[in-house]
Amino acid sequence: MKSDREAGATTDLAAEHAGSAADFELVDLAGHALPLLDEAVPAAKAPGRQPHTRRWAERIGSYDAYVLVTPEYNTAPPAALTNAIDYLHQEWGAKPVGSVGYVGYVGYGVFGAVMAVQKLRAQAGVLRMADIGPQVALSLREDFVDFTDFRPRELHTAEVHRLVDELLAWAQALGPLRTAARTAHRNA
Repeated sequence: MKSDREAGATTDLAAEHAGSAADFELVDLAGHALPLLDEAVPAAKAPGRQPHTRRWAERIGSYDAYVLVTPEYNTAPPAALTNAIDYLHQEWGAKPVGSVGYVGYVGYGVFGAVMAVQKLRAQAGVLRMADIGPQVALSLREDFVDFTDFRPRELHTAEVHRLVDELLAWAQALGPLRTAARTAHRNA
């Protein structure tokens, strides 16, 4: 993945809005040694056996909700993100997910970010995640000064705030489902 990621600034904006209502943590895929999917059995059928898969499952399974922040490449999220999602199945279920996409250059404009997020939303449905909105599409040209200093337009700040509010409400509402799923998984 690129070394000049922009997810941290968006995460900071979300965490600032949530205040003490939630803990936010940036999970940078570069910090996890996930090769191209190398498990013999699909995650929907059995937990992974590789040490890196077990570490990843423990990390992701510990969260109650997710905000996926993704760049857009040819109207798709990067392969590293979809690969990381594909490693797991049960760990994602019964949890809300919101998405923020961003584009760097003119290319497809924010439409590229919207399309990348739409692909993540489809994947979330298969994993039994509660895909929530609003969908946020940022532009490095319009929401960042000199492509690096995050200063989102007022509209996008409001969208991120609304996304966080929805995420917190859904995380609380889905709590009993997560508890039931964990119990069923342990008893299986």
